[in-house]
Amino acid sequence: MSHPARRAVARLDPLARGLQRVTAHALGPYQTAVVRIGFAATWLFFLLRELPHRHELYGPDSPWGWDMARELISGNDAFTVLMWSDSTLWFEFVYAFAVLASALFLLGWRTRTMSVLFMIGVLSLQNRSIFMGDGGDNVIHLMAIYLVFTRCGQVWSLDARRRARARGARVDPLGRADDSLGRADDPLGRADNSVRPAADVDRTGAPGAADRIGPVLWWVLGIALALVTGMGELDRFWLVLFWGLWASQGLWWAAGRRSPYGAPRRLLDVVANLAHNAALLVIMIEACLVYATAGWYKVQGSRWQDGTAVYYPLNLDYFSPWPALSDLLSSQGTMVMLITYGTVIVQVAFPFTLLNRRVKNVLLAVMICEHAVIAVVLGLPFFSLAMIAADAVFLPTSFLRRLGNGLARTRGALSARLPLPRALRGRVVPHQHPQDGVRARQEGEQGYEEARQAHVGFGA
Repeated sequence: MSHPARRAVARLDPLARGLQRVTAHALGPYQTAVVRIGFAATWLFFLLRELPHRHELYGPDSPWGWDMARELISGNDAFTVLMWSDSTLWFEFVYAFAVLASALFLLGWRTRTMSVLFMIGVLSLQNRSIFMGDGGDNVIHLMAIYLVFTRCGQVWSLDARRRARARGARVDPLGRADDSLGRADDPLGRADNSVRPAADVDRTGAPGAADRIGPVLWWVLGIALALVTGMGELDRFWLVLFWGLWASQGLWWAAGRRSPYGAPRRLLDVVANLAHNAALLVIMIEACLVYATAGWYKVQGSRWQDGTAVYYPLNLDYFSPWPALSDLLSSQGTMVMLITYGTVIVQVAFPFTLLNRRVKNVLLAVMICEHAVIAVVLGLPFFSLAMIAADAVFLPTSFLRRLGNGLARTRGALSARLPLPRALRGRVVPHQHPQDGVRARQEGEQGYEEARQAHVGFGA
Protein backbone atom coordinates (compact mmCIF):
# COMPACT_ATOMS: atom_id res chain seq x y z
CA MET A 1 0.00 0.00 0.00
CA SER A 2 1.36 3.42 -0.96
CA HIS A 3 2.10 6.14 1.59
CA PRO A 4 -0.88 8.35 0.56
CA ALA A 5 -3.22 5.36 0.87
CA ARG A 6 -1.83 4.53 4.31
CA ARG A 7 -2.27 8.14 5.41
CA ALA A 8 -5.88 8.12 4.17
CA VAL A 9 -6.59 4.92 6.07
CA ALA A 10 -4.96 6.36 9.21
CA ARG A 11 -7.18 9.44 8.99
CA LEU A 12 -10.28 7.26 8.76
CA ASP A 13 -9.21 5.00 11.62
CA PRO A 14 -10.66 7.17 14.45
CA LEU A 15 -13.97 7.36 12.58
CA ALA A 16 -14.01 3.58 12.14
CA ARG A 17 -13.25 3.03 15.83
CA GLY A 18 -16.00 5.44 16.84
CA LEU A 19 -18.51 3.76 14.55
CA GLN A 20 -17.51 0.36 15.89
CA ARG A 21 -17.95 1.57 19.45
CA VAL A 22 -21.46 3.01 19.05
CA THR A 23 -22.77 0.09 17.02
CA ALA A 24 -21.17 -2.82 18.88
CA HIS A 25 -21.65 -1.64 22.47
CA ALA A 26 -24.45 -0.19 24.58
CA LEU A 27 -22.45 2.48 26.39
CA GLY A 28 -22.92 3.68 29.94
CA PRO A 29 -24.68 0.68 31.51
CA TYR A 30 -24.14 1.98 35.04
CA GLN A 31 -25.19 5.51 34.14
CA THR A 32 -28.42 4.41 32.48
CA ALA A 33 -29.13 2.01 35.36
CA VAL A 34 -28.80 4.73 37.97
CA VAL A 35 -30.93 7.09 35.87
CA ARG A 36 -33.58 4.36 35.64
CA ILE A 37 -33.48 3.75 39.37
CA GLY A 38 -33.50 7.47 40.16
CA PHE A 39 -36.52 8.44 38.07
CA ALA A 40 -38.51 5.31 38.87
CA ALA A 41 -37.93 5.83 42.59
CA THR A 42 -38.80 9.55 42.38
CA TRP A 43 -42.08 8.90 40.59
CA LEU A 44 -42.94 5.93 42.84
CA PHE A 45 -42.32 7.90 46.05
CA PHE A 46 -44.35 10.81 44.70
CA LEU A 47 -47.32 8.56 43.90
CA LEU A 48 -47.15 6.91 47.31
CA ARG A 49 -46.89 10.21 49.16
CA GLU A 50 -49.84 11.68 47.25
CA LEU A 51 -51.93 8.55 47.62
CA PRO A 52 -54.39 10.25 50.03
CA HIS A 53 -54.69 13.23 47.65
CA ARG A 54 -54.74 11.37 44.35
CA HIS A 55 -58.36 12.26 43.60
CA GLU A 56 -57.65 15.98 43.98
CA LEU A 57 -54.49 15.81 41.86
CA TYR A 58 -55.46 13.61 38.93
CA GLY A 59 -58.86 12.11 39.72
CA PRO A 60 -62.54 13.04 39.70
CA ASP A 61 -62.14 15.72 42.42
CA SER A 62 -59.39 17.64 40.60
CA PRO A 63 -59.96 21.38 40.07
CA TRP A 64 -58.90 20.71 36.49
CA GLY A 65 -62.03 18.76 35.63
CA TRP A 66 -62.30 15.82 33.27
CA ASP A 67 -64.21 17.86 30.66
CA MET A 68 -61.62 20.65 30.70
CA ALA A 69 -58.80 18.13 30.39
CA ARG A 70 -60.53 16.42 27.48
CA GLU A 71 -61.03 19.73 25.71
CA LEU A 72 -57.35 20.63 26.07
CA ILE A 73 -56.11 17.19 25.01
CA SER A 74 -58.34 17.22 21.94
CA GLY A 75 -56.32 20.21 20.79
CA ASN A 76 -52.77 19.17 21.68
CA ASP A 77 -53.15 15.38 21.16
CA ALA A 78 -51.37 14.57 24.43
CA PHE A 79 -51.43 10.93 25.48
CA THR A 80 -53.33 9.84 28.58
CA VAL A 81 -55.40 6.73 29.17
CA LEU A 82 -57.41 8.58 31.83
CA MET A 83 -59.37 10.25 29.04
CA TRP A 84 -60.77 6.89 27.97
CA SER A 85 -63.30 7.00 30.80
CA ASP A 86 -64.35 9.35 33.60
CA SER A 87 -65.10 6.41 35.90
CA THR A 88 -63.58 6.52 39.39
CA LEU A 89 -62.85 2.80 39.14
CA TRP A 90 -60.85 3.38 35.94
CA PHE A 91 -58.86 6.14 37.64
CA GLU A 92 -58.06 3.88 40.60
CA PHE A 93 -56.90 1.15 38.22
CA VAL A 94 -54.63 3.53 36.28
CA TYR A 95 -53.13 4.95 39.49
CA ALA A 96 -52.42 1.45 40.84
CA PHE A 97 -51.01 0.49 37.45
CA ALA A 98 -48.62 3.48 37.56
CA VAL A 99 -47.44 2.52 41.06
CA LEU A 100 -46.84 -1.11 40.07
CA ALA A 101 -45.06 -0.22 36.82
CA SER A 102 -42.79 2.22 38.69
CA ALA A 103 -41.88 -0.39 41.31
CA LEU A 104 -41.09 -3.08 38.73
CA PHE A 105 -39.12 -0.63 36.60
CA LEU A 106 -37.14 0.40 39.68
CA LEU A 107 -36.28 -3.24 40.36
CA GLY A 108 -35.42 -3.88 36.72
CA TRP A 109 -37.91 -6.70 36.14
CA ARG A 110 -38.55 -7.18 32.40
CA THR A 111 -37.00 -3.77 31.96
CA ARG A 112 -37.78 -3.25 28.29
CA THR A 113 -41.48 -3.88 28.86
CA MET A 114 -41.63 -1.98 32.13
CA SER A 115 -39.98 1.07 30.55
CA VAL A 116 -42.96 1.36 28.18
CA LEU A 117 -45.50 0.78 30.95
CA PHE A 118 -43.67 3.29 33.16
CA MET A 119 -43.91 5.87 30.36
CA ILE A 120 -47.63 5.16 29.97
CA GLY A 121 -48.20 5.69 33.70
CA VAL A 122 -46.23 8.94 33.79
CA LEU A 123 -47.83 10.45 30.69
CA SER A 124 -51.35 9.35 31.66
CA LEU A 125 -51.29 11.06 35.05
CA GLN A 126 -49.29 14.14 34.16
CA ASN A 127 -51.22 14.91 30.97
CA ARG A 128 -54.50 14.53 32.87
CA SER A 129 -53.65 17.53 35.09
CA ILE A 130 -50.86 19.50 33.49
CA PHE A 131 -50.84 22.23 36.16
CA MET A 132 -49.91 19.85 38.98
CA GLY A 133 -46.15 19.86 39.51
CA ASP A 134 -43.11 21.82 40.59
CA GLY A 135 -40.78 21.58 37.59
CA GLY A 136 -39.46 18.16 38.42
CA ASP A 137 -42.50 16.63 36.73
CA ASN A 138 -41.34 18.04 33.39
CA VAL A 139 -37.98 16.30 33.75
CA ILE A 140 -39.67 13.00 34.69
CA HIS A 141 -42.02 13.42 31.72
CA LEU A 142 -39.15 13.70 29.24
CA MET A 143 -36.90 11.08 30.80
CA ALA A 144 -39.72 8.53 30.90
CA ILE A 145 -39.86 8.80 27.11
CA TYR A 146 -36.09 8.66 26.60
CA LEU A 147 -35.63 5.63 28.84
CA VAL A 148 -37.88 3.54 26.58
CA PHE A 149 -35.10 3.55 23.98
CA THR A 150 -32.25 2.68 26.35
CA ARG A 151 -30.99 -0.69 27.54
CA CYS A 152 -31.17 0.45 31.15
CA GLY A 153 -31.41 -3.02 32.69
CA GLN A 154 -27.90 -4.18 31.82
CA VAL A 155 -26.72 -3.94 35.44
CA TRP A 156 -28.33 -3.43 38.85
CA SER A 157 -31.57 -5.10 37.83
CA LEU A 158 -33.46 -8.35 38.28
CA ASP A 159 -32.95 -8.94 34.56
CA ALA A 160 -29.17 -8.83 35.00
CA ARG A 161 -29.43 -11.24 37.93
CA ARG A 162 -31.60 -13.63 35.92
CA ARG A 163 -29.16 -13.67 33.01
CA ALA A 164 -26.20 -14.18 35.33
CA ARG A 165 -27.89 -17.11 37.01
CA ALA A 166 -28.72 -18.60 33.62
CA ARG A 167 -25.01 -18.61 32.85
CA GLY A 168 -24.29 -20.39 36.12
CA ALA A 169 -22.58 -17.45 37.82
CA ARG A 170 -22.59 -16.50 41.46
CA VAL A 171 -24.90 -13.56 42.03
CA ASP A 172 -24.59 -10.90 44.71
CA PRO A 173 -27.57 -8.97 46.13
CA LEU A 174 -27.18 -6.26 43.47
CA GLY A 175 -27.66 -8.68 40.61
CA ARG A 176 -24.03 -8.87 39.49
CA ALA A 177 -22.17 -12.07 38.76
CA ASP A 178 -18.95 -13.43 40.17
CA ASP A 179 -16.13 -13.19 37.63
CA SER A 180 -14.90 -16.64 38.56
CA LEU A 181 -17.82 -18.34 36.85
CA GLY A 182 -19.04 -15.86 34.26
CA ARG A 183 -19.15 -12.11 34.27
CA ALA A 184 -22.28 -10.01 34.60
CA ASP A 185 -20.54 -7.23 32.70
CA ASP A 186 -17.68 -7.29 30.28
CA PRO A 187 -14.47 -5.21 30.27
CA LEU A 188 -16.27 -2.47 28.35
CA GLY A 189 -18.54 -1.74 31.28
CA ARG A 190 -21.38 -3.30 29.35
CA ALA A 191 -23.72 -6.01 30.53
CA ASP A 192 -25.19 -9.15 29.15
CA ASN A 193 -27.56 -8.21 26.38
CA SER A 194 -25.06 -5.96 24.61
CA VAL A 195 -22.45 -8.71 24.55
CA ARG A 196 -23.96 -12.05 25.45
CA PRO A 197 -25.80 -14.21 22.96
CA ALA A 198 -29.56 -14.46 23.05
CA ALA A 199 -29.40 -17.88 24.72
CA ASP A 200 -28.46 -16.07 27.91
CA VAL A 201 -31.27 -13.55 27.59
CA ASP A 202 -34.07 -15.99 26.87
CA ARG A 203 -33.73 -17.78 30.16
CA THR A 204 -35.29 -17.64 33.57
CA GLY A 205 -33.45 -17.74 36.85
CA ALA A 206 -32.77 -21.46 36.69
CA PRO A 207 -29.90 -22.51 34.46
CA GLY A 208 -31.11 -24.36 31.42
CA ALA A 209 -34.77 -23.38 31.88
CA ALA A 210 -36.51 -21.66 28.95
CA ASP A 211 -38.08 -18.27 29.54
CA ARG A 212 -41.84 -18.72 29.82
CA ILE A 213 -42.80 -15.44 31.49
CA GLY A 214 -41.51 -13.27 28.65
CA PRO A 215 -43.61 -14.79 25.84
CA VAL A 216 -46.72 -14.87 28.04
CA LEU A 217 -46.25 -11.20 28.94
CA TRP A 218 -45.72 -10.38 25.27
CA TRP A 219 -48.95 -12.09 24.23
CA VAL A 220 -50.98 -10.50 27.05
CA LEU A 221 -49.78 -7.02 26.13
CA GLY A 222 -50.39 -7.74 22.45
CA ILE A 223 -54.00 -8.71 23.15
CA ALA A 224 -54.47 -5.59 25.30
CA LEU A 225 -53.00 -3.41 22.55
CA ALA A 226 -55.29 -5.01 19.97
CA LEU A 227 -58.33 -4.26 22.14
CA VAL A 228 -57.27 -0.64 22.58
CA THR A 229 -56.67 -0.34 18.86
CA GLY A 230 -60.16 -1.66 18.20
CA MET A 231 -61.60 0.94 20.60
CA GLY A 232 -60.10 3.70 18.47
CA GLU A 233 -58.58 5.54 21.43
CA LEU A 234 -55.06 5.87 20.01
CA ASP A 235 -54.05 8.21 17.22
CA ARG A 236 -51.72 7.16 14.41
CA PHE A 237 -48.47 8.17 16.12
CA TRP A 238 -49.10 6.16 19.28
CA LEU A 239 -50.41 3.21 17.29
CA VAL A 240 -47.21 3.07 15.25
CA LEU A 241 -45.03 3.50 18.35
CA PHE A 242 -46.70 0.86 20.52
CA TRP A 243 -47.14 -1.71 17.77
CA GLY A 244 -43.56 -1.09 16.64
CA LEU A 245 -42.21 -1.65 20.16
CA TRP A 246 -44.36 -4.76 20.58
CA ALA A 247 -43.28 -6.22 17.23
CA SER A 248 -39.58 -5.44 17.81
CA GLN A 249 -39.68 -7.26 21.13
CA GLY A 250 -41.19 -10.32 19.46
CA LEU A 251 -38.66 -10.14 16.65
CA TRP A 252 -35.83 -9.94 19.18
CA TRP A 253 -37.07 -13.04 21.00
CA ALA A 254 -37.61 -14.99 17.76
CA ALA A 255 -34.16 -14.12 16.41
CA GLY A 256 -32.51 -15.22 19.64
CA ARG A 257 -34.55 -18.38 19.83
CA ARG A 258 -33.89 -19.41 16.26
CA SER A 259 -30.25 -18.39 15.88
CA PRO A 260 -28.61 -17.00 19.03
CA TYR A 261 -25.31 -16.30 17.26
CA GLY A 262 -26.64 -15.60 13.78
CA ALA A 263 -26.59 -12.48 11.64
CA PRO A 264 -30.24 -11.46 12.38
CA ARG A 265 -29.57 -11.33 16.11
CA ARG A 266 -26.35 -9.39 15.63
CA LEU A 267 -28.16 -6.94 13.36
CA LEU A 268 -30.81 -6.40 16.02
CA ASP A 269 -28.03 -5.85 18.55
CA VAL A 270 -26.57 -3.13 16.35
CA VAL A 271 -29.95 -1.40 16.00
CA ALA A 272 -30.60 -1.63 19.74
CA ASN A 273 -27.14 -0.29 20.54
CA LEU A 274 -27.61 2.65 18.19
CA ALA A 275 -30.99 3.48 19.73
CA HIS A 276 -29.54 3.16 23.25
CA ASN A 277 -26.53 5.35 22.55
CA ALA A 278 -28.64 7.97 20.75
CA ALA A 279 -31.09 8.11 23.68
CA LEU A 280 -28.20 8.34 26.13
CA LEU A 281 -26.80 11.28 24.18
CA VAL A 282 -30.21 12.96 24.19
CA ILE A 283 -30.45 12.53 27.99
CA MET A 284 -27.04 14.17 28.42
CA ILE A 285 -27.94 17.04 26.08
CA GLU A 286 -31.26 17.51 27.86
CA ALA A 287 -29.52 17.83 31.24
CA CYS A 288 -27.08 20.37 29.80
CA LEU A 289 -29.91 22.40 28.23
CA VAL A 290 -31.81 22.50 31.53
CA TYR A 291 -28.85 24.02 33.35
CA ALA A 292 -27.72 26.28 30.52
CA THR A 293 -31.16 27.81 29.92
CA ALA A 294 -31.81 28.19 33.65
CA GLY A 295 -28.45 29.85 34.16
CA TRP A 296 -28.72 32.28 31.24
CA TYR A 297 -32.26 33.29 32.19
CA LYS A 298 -31.07 33.98 35.72
CA VAL A 299 -28.29 36.19 34.38
CA GLN A 300 -30.95 38.47 32.87
CA GLY A 301 -32.88 38.86 36.14
CA SER A 302 -32.23 41.95 38.26
CA ARG A 303 -32.56 40.03 41.55
CA TRP A 304 -29.94 37.55 40.42
CA GLN A 305 -27.69 40.37 39.27
CA ASP A 306 -27.79 42.16 42.65
CA GLY A 307 -27.35 38.88 44.58
CA THR A 308 -30.67 38.84 46.46
CA ALA A 309 -32.75 36.31 44.49
CA VAL A 310 -32.34 33.49 47.00
CA TYR A 311 -33.64 35.71 49.82
CA TYR A 312 -37.22 35.90 48.57
CA PRO A 313 -38.22 32.19 48.35
CA LEU A 314 -36.75 31.70 51.82
CA ASN A 315 -39.42 34.11 53.12
CA LEU A 316 -42.39 32.54 51.35
CA ASP A 317 -44.55 30.27 53.50
CA TYR A 318 -44.97 27.82 50.63
CA PHE A 319 -41.19 27.28 50.44
CA SER A 320 -40.51 27.32 54.19
CA PRO A 321 -41.16 23.88 55.69
CA TRP A 322 -38.59 24.78 58.38
CA PRO A 323 -39.23 28.47 59.19
CA ALA A 324 -36.41 28.69 61.73
CA LEU A 325 -33.88 27.34 59.22
CA SER A 326 -35.16 29.66 56.47
CA ASP A 327 -34.94 32.67 58.82
CA LEU A 328 -31.40 31.73 59.81
CA LEU A 329 -30.23 31.52 56.18
CA SER A 330 -32.05 34.64 55.00
CA SER A 331 -30.54 36.67 57.85
CA GLN A 332 -27.03 36.02 56.54
CA GLY A 333 -26.62 38.59 53.75
CA THR A 334 -23.20 37.40 52.65
CA MET A 335 -24.35 33.78 52.51
CA VAL A 336 -27.40 34.73 50.42
CA MET A 337 -25.21 36.64 47.97
CA LEU A 338 -22.70 33.79 47.64
CA ILE A 339 -25.44 31.21 47.05
CA THR A 340 -27.16 33.45 44.49
CA TYR A 341 -24.05 34.14 42.44
CA GLY A 342 -22.73 30.61 42.92
CA THR A 343 -25.94 29.10 41.54
CA VAL A 344 -25.74 31.19 38.38
CA ILE A 345 -22.04 30.46 37.85
CA VAL A 346 -22.43 26.70 38.31
CA GLN A 347 -25.45 26.44 36.00
CA VAL A 348 -23.92 28.51 33.21
CA ALA A 349 -20.52 26.83 33.46
CA PHE A 350 -21.56 23.20 33.79
CA PRO A 351 -22.02 22.36 30.07
CA PHE A 352 -18.53 23.73 29.35
CA THR A 353 -16.92 21.75 32.17
CA LEU A 354 -17.73 18.49 30.37
CA LEU A 355 -14.51 19.07 28.44
CA ASN A 356 -12.54 18.55 31.66
CA ARG A 357 -13.51 15.52 33.71
CA ARG A 358 -12.03 16.73 37.00
CA VAL A 359 -13.75 20.10 36.91
CA LYS A 360 -16.94 18.39 35.75
CA ASN A 361 -16.88 16.01 38.71
CA VAL A 362 -16.38 18.90 41.15
CA LEU A 363 -19.30 20.90 39.73
CA LEU A 364 -21.42 17.77 39.58
CA ALA A 365 -20.87 17.21 43.30
CA VAL A 366 -21.71 20.87 43.97
CA MET A 367 -24.97 20.65 42.01
CA ILE A 368 -26.03 17.43 43.71
CA CYS A 369 -25.39 19.02 47.10
CA GLU A 370 -27.30 22.12 45.99
CA HIS A 371 -30.34 20.04 45.05
CA ALA A 372 -30.15 18.18 48.35
CA VAL A 373 -30.22 21.54 50.17
CA ILE A 374 -33.18 22.69 48.04
CA ALA A 375 -35.04 19.50 48.98
CA VAL A 376 -34.64 20.21 52.69
CA VAL A 377 -34.72 24.00 52.94
CA LEU A 378 -37.35 24.80 50.29
CA GLY A 379 -39.40 21.62 50.73
CA LEU A 380 -39.05 20.40 47.12
CA PRO A 381 -37.87 16.80 47.55
CA PHE A 382 -39.24 15.38 44.31
CA PHE A 383 -37.94 18.22 42.17
CA SER A 384 -34.50 17.72 43.72
CA LEU A 385 -34.61 13.94 43.31
CA ALA A 386 -35.53 14.33 39.64
CA MET A 387 -32.66 16.71 39.00
CA ILE A 388 -30.18 14.52 40.89
CA ALA A 389 -31.32 11.54 38.81
CA ALA A 390 -30.70 13.56 35.64
CA ASP A 391 -27.27 14.63 36.92
CA ALA A 392 -26.38 10.98 37.54
CA VAL A 393 -25.89 10.38 33.81
CA PHE A 394 -22.58 12.25 34.13
CA LEU A 395 -21.27 10.28 37.11
CA PRO A 396 -18.01 8.43 36.32
CA THR A 397 -18.20 4.68 35.89
CA SER A 398 -15.43 4.06 38.43
CA PHE A 399 -17.42 5.87 41.12
CA LEU A 400 -20.61 3.97 40.31
CA ARG A 401 -18.81 0.63 40.40
CA ARG A 402 -17.27 1.48 43.78
CA LEU A 403 -20.69 2.56 45.01
CA GLY A 404 -22.20 -0.73 43.87
CA ASN A 405 -19.43 -2.73 45.53
CA GLY A 406 -19.93 -0.82 48.76
CA LEU A 407 -23.68 -1.43 48.75
CA ALA A 408 -23.12 -5.11 48.02
CA ARG A 409 -20.70 -5.44 50.94
CA THR A 410 -23.11 -3.61 53.24
CA ARG A 411 -25.97 -5.82 52.13
CA GLY A 412 -23.85 -8.91 52.65
CA ALA A 413 -22.90 -7.83 56.16
CA LEU A 414 -26.52 -7.14 57.06
CA SER A 415 -27.72 -10.44 55.62
CA ALA A 416 -25.10 -12.25 57.67
CA ARG A 417 -26.36 -10.63 60.88
CA LEU A 418 -30.09 -10.40 60.22
CA PRO A 419 -32.50 -13.25 59.35
CA LEU A 420 -33.33 -11.87 55.90
CA PRO A 421 -35.55 -13.90 53.55
CA ARG A 422 -33.70 -16.12 51.12
CA ALA A 423 -34.93 -14.03 48.17
CA LEU A 424 -33.08 -10.99 49.50
CA ARG A 425 -29.75 -12.78 49.74
CA GLY A 426 -27.39 -13.32 46.85
CA ARG A 427 -28.18 -16.71 45.32
CA VAL A 428 -25.22 -19.00 44.79
CA VAL A 429 -25.54 -21.80 42.29
CA PRO A 430 -23.80 -25.14 42.76
CA HIS A 431 -20.07 -25.02 42.32
CA GLN A 432 -18.65 -25.39 38.84
CA HIS A 433 -15.15 -26.24 37.82
CA PRO A 434 -13.34 -23.05 36.63
CA GLN A 435 -12.65 -24.67 33.27
CA ASP A 436 -16.39 -25.08 32.72
CA GLY A 437 -16.92 -21.36 33.18
CA VAL A 438 -14.05 -20.54 30.83
CA ARG A 439 -15.34 -22.94 28.19
CA ALA A 440 -18.88 -21.53 28.46
CA ARG A 441 -17.65 -17.99 28.01
CA GLN A 442 -15.54 -18.93 25.01
CA GLU A 443 -18.47 -20.67 23.34
CA GLY A 444 -20.94 -17.90 24.14
CA GLU A 445 -18.83 -14.96 23.01
CA GLN A 446 -17.74 -16.01 19.54
CA GLY A 447 -17.41 -13.02 17.25
CA TYR A 448 -17.03 -10.45 20.04
CA GLU A 449 -13.73 -8.80 20.83
CA GLU A 450 -12.38 -7.63 24.14
CA ALA A 451 -11.70 -3.92 24.51
CA ARG A 452 -10.82 -1.46 27.18
CA GLN A 453 -13.22 -0.07 29.77
CA ALA A 454 -15.70 2.41 28.28
CA HIS A 455 -16.75 5.52 30.17
CA VAL A 456 -19.74 7.75 29.50
CA GLY A 457 -20.09 11.20 30.97
CA PHE A 458 -16.44 11.93 30.16
CA GLY A 459 -15.44 9.36 32.79
CA ALA A 460 -13.10 9.84 35.70
